[in-house]
Amino acid sequence: ATTHIENELKLRSQSYNNVKQNLETFEKKQTFYFSGSLLTRNLNDIVKKEHFVLGSEYLKTLLVCVPKTFINDWYAKYETLCAMIVPRTTELIIQDQDYALFTVTLFQKTEDTFRHKCRENKFTVRDFTFDEQAFTTERDKIRELETERQKLYANLVRWLKINFGEIFSASIHIKALRVFVESVLRYGLPVNFVAIIIHPTRKSTKRLRDVFDQLFGYLDQSDKSKYDEPIDIPGVFSSQQEFYPYVYFKLDLDYIDMNKK
Repeated sequence: ATTHIENELKLRSQSYNNVKQNLETFEKKQTFYFSGSLLTRNLNDIVKKEHFVLGSEYLKTLLVCVPKTFINDWYAKYETLCAMIVPRTTELIIQDQDYALFTVTLFQKTEDTFRHKCRENKFTVRDFTFDEQAFTTERDKIRELETERQKLYANLVRWLKINFGEIFSASIHIKALRVFVESVLRYGLPVNFVAIIIHPTRKSTKRLRDVFDQLFGYLDQSDKSKYDEPIDIPGVFSSQQEFYPYVYFKLDLDYIDMNKK
């Protein structure tokens, strides 16, 4: 049963981690492309369909980054930078710390001349083609991955809660078997011992050790204090570093909130 649970845990964890990594990859890509200066960042999340003249055989809308200190120059000059610019078509879309992003519509055959004139006036024409479908597809993919991640996470947590009890019970049984086997091998037959579980506070651990040494010190037949070199103590687990007159195994419960009622 525990092997089956372990294998299923690996599969569920792998499925969750794969989706999580894919989501993080898309989010990092968006963070990289959709942040930074207006000169370099992706503009898909800023511009809208209504900002452009689309489907025209002759007209084209361009996006121009203008230094904020030259905004007045842009308004004064853009219609006369070259021929065939459609008057009053510029629109301020957004500003960041250093630049303002404007639209302008012109005849396609004058685009090269317009770009050249913009460079002369310290205006930067962005190389951008509006693709509403590409942005929508990527945004929908992120939403889909986030929904799947949340679903897998909820299922994984629910599954862990259900199976934790069985795994914890198996772990306690193994500890109990170790205590029994070690006790028989160390103290021999007939069996005459008691197994207990104690959960001391951190502050009382040393004092508890001292009390146990006083109560069960007589069981230490090895008399370790007489030897400078390590000696072998009978028992399956005698190689463990900590040795006490009594059989002792530590049970880690750091993952459990012991104060929860």
